[in-house]
Amino acid sequence: MSDTILDDIKTALYRGDRTGVANLTRKALDEGLAIKNILDDGLISGMEAIGVRFKNNEIFIPEVLISAKAMHAGMAILEPHFTASGIKPAGKVAIGTVKGDLHDIGKNIVSMMLKGACFQIEDFGIDVPPQKFVDAVKDANVDIIAMSSLLTTSMSGMRDTIKLLEAAGLREKVKVMVAGPRSPRNSPRP
Repeated sequence: MSDTILDDIKTALYRGDRTGVANLTRKALDEGLAIKNILDDGLISGMEAIGVRFKNNEIFIPEVLISAKAMHAGMAILEPHFTASGIKPAGKVAIGTVKGDLHDIGKNIVSMMLKGACFQIEDFGIDVPPQKFVDAVKDANVDIIAMSSLLTTSMSGMRDTIKLLEAAGLREKVKVMVAGPRSPRNSPRP
């Protein structure tokens, strides 16, 4: 029975069915499935399959975002049970779109995926100045800074943040993730 409900959760994710994912997640809890199994074998496994479909150009950003929002609905059901079940945060992430850029679709997808992997997320939103990321390392003890930029004109904000981290002596204390526009020059070759 547990495999069936986990498969149903994955199917609801593929369809982007928020209500279905939430109801099935709640049902899986009611049936006594372990939270870690629901998370790993239902929600995360389903989103990994969606990631593969996206990579293979079978689906596109809007479908990924719809599925990610459905995953968020399931996560909202599970999160209150994490501590009681012994699931600890994998780390703390400060995420945001760098100064000069107002795009947030990619950032939001990454944020939801990290949340699904049990990371504690501090989402700074869009147009984030470098100092805000540095302050997060100083004051909030984040483990990872995740920066996004869709515009090549704002990508220097990533470099500026890393330089500020180095100047503050914090660069070795934190992992840095960056994401930006794909260009023919850095795209995988067929």
